[in-house]
Amino acid sequence: MNQQPRTLSQSVGARAWRRFRRSKLALVGTVLIGLLIVVALLAPLIAPFDPIHDEDLERADRAPSTTFLMGTDTQGRDVLSRIIYGAQISLIVGVAATAISLAIGLTLGALSGYYGGWVDNLIMRFTDMVFAFPAPLLVIAIAAVFAQRSILILFLILGLIGWPGIARLVRSKVIEVKATEYADAARALGASNVGIIARHILPNSLAPIMVAASVAVASNILTESWLSFLGLGLPPDVPSWGNMINAGRTTITTMPWLCLFPGLAIVVAVLGFNLLGDGLRDALDPRLKDTG
Repeated sequence: MNQQPRTLSQSVGARAWRRFRRSKLALVGTVLIGLLIVVALLAPLIAPFDPIHDEDLERADRAPSTTFLMGTDTQGRDVLSRIIYGAQISLIVGVAATAISLAIGLTLGALSGYYGGWVDNLIMRFTDMVFAFPAPLLVIAIAAVFAQRSILILFLILGLIGWPGIARLVRSKVIEVKATEYADAARALGASNVGIIARHILPNSLAPIMVAASVAVASNILTESWLSFLGLGLPPDVPSWGNMINAGRTTITTMPWLCLFPGLAIVVAVLGFNLLGDGLRDALDPRLKDTG
């Protein structure tokens, strides 16, 4: 009895992996994210200088060279080292904020789709209310309230406003999955509502959730960057890519490397997660036929 579901699951997983592996752009995204993670984890080992405290005005404003591969900033700090440590900031903010959004969106979306009725109406009207505010303006307004800025406050803000789209996505998938025969069978066997949602409905809704999560990480990284650029994100001394661009904008014509390299880092990170999301969508879409 158990062999058939396991074989079917393995077959579906194998087909999804073949489709993902054939997508060159998805593999490029995976490689970019892998490199970003490695750089973030090994930052203390591979960064040639201290990104915050290693200031030396005698070496300030130096162009890229063999000693300083990406030049130095106006305070003499190594740009490469700050970009390497900035990868840690971006990953922490992107992943942590997405995790918060997923926790809220999964919970509210599952409850709304499974129970329907007044529960669905209440949750969806609240979701619509959050959607009614333009996300950038809402982020700026909330960020401006906090006098003290920190990475914790930043990913809490991003996480608390990023859940409505996930909630809607989960709701639609739960409505679709709860009408299937295996959900009815679990209900007939006396499984609780929480058990049915946790063991049967959500696991069969993972494909669109994974795609949404990868795109959300890219969006959160980008949002952190422009918030820091506007001075509403992380404190100025934190080696965030947005802070680096903000600090170098006044000298962009004379020292373009101060904006160029952190800008390229943002592009690579966002592009990697978006390509991964596209690859996961194509690989996990059951409507696509396996041709290989």
